[in-house]
Amino acid sequence: MTLNIGDQAPSFEGKDENGNTIKISDYKGKKLVIYFYPKDNTPGCTVEACNLRDNYDALQKQGFSILGVSIDSELSHQKFIKKFDLPFPLIADVDKTMVNQFGVWVEKTNYGKTYMGIARTTFVIDENGKIINIIAKVDTKDHTSQILNQL
Repeated sequence: MTLNIGDQAPSFEGKDENGNTIKISDYKGKKLVIYFYPKDNTPGCTVEACNLRDNYDALQKQGFSILGVSIDSELSHQKFIKKFDLPFPLIADVDKTMVNQFGVWVEKTNYGKTYMGIARTTFVIDENGKIINIIAKVDTKDHTSQILNQL
């Protein structure tokens, strides 16, 4: 599935690091940033998560809730959150439902080897569930600016 700016965000449901169900309807009337990342505790993903953590207040002041999504387990997410003191939930999309709904489960190539993985992508969703920005070229070190500067 290919999503575009102006599309309605997919109706998702996933489990966070504590096994709580999170649905898009939980964010009705709120702005939401959903960022998809390849793997907990890897260099780029850690830098990205910490940039969002360090700027969490600025994002909240603009009315944004943050959700991170990867195919890591709830236990992996718990450790990642604890290690880096992340103030937002991480969805454990182990069955790859959300990554497929959002079209970020893609064929990748590294050192000549082809495999399936998550394309690091962020979706900015407005209060009505409409996608208002898609960031496909994520700057992990300055991701918050990419989110806020597009408004």
